Amino acid sequence: MPLWLVFHPEGTFEDKASKEAFASDVTKIYTGVGLPAFYVVVNFIKMPENTAWVGGKAASKERPFIRLAIEHIAVHQPNEDEAYKRTANRVDATIKPHIADKGYDWEFHIDETERRLWRINGLYPPPFQSEEEKVWARENRPVVFEKGNF
Repeated sequence: MPLWLVFHPEGTFEDKASKEAFASDVTKIYTGVGLPAFYVVVNFIKMPENTAWVGGKAASKERPFIRLAIEHIAVHQPNEDEAYKRTANRVDATIKPHIADKGYDWEFHIDETERRLWRINGLYPPPFQSEEEKVWARENRPVVFEKGNF
């Protein structure tokens, strides 16, 4: 599961269309490597005025600050600088039209959570790029297999 928590001030991501466009672009990152679309969860968390402080000062209304906390569970990067750089660059490219191009300030981080502590509807998701995961991607939902929980 990729989980994106988008902490945003009032006046940003206010309408369904902007949220849908962003969530759709985020989902493309992961479906592009074969993950099921339903793995991707994007939560928009509106921060009322004076609840986001950067450097000890309230975030600017004139230049809104967006904070993204991203969790990767389904697939972890190989421990190589280039792999991490590619992932960070992909995130930058995805958020650019929705955040950077609008003149907002932003920051993100990505955590890689232990896969063995992840379940969907009580099921361990199948291994990455396995035939079972391909079925989950085609069905866009968790599917119970005869051999049981993974």
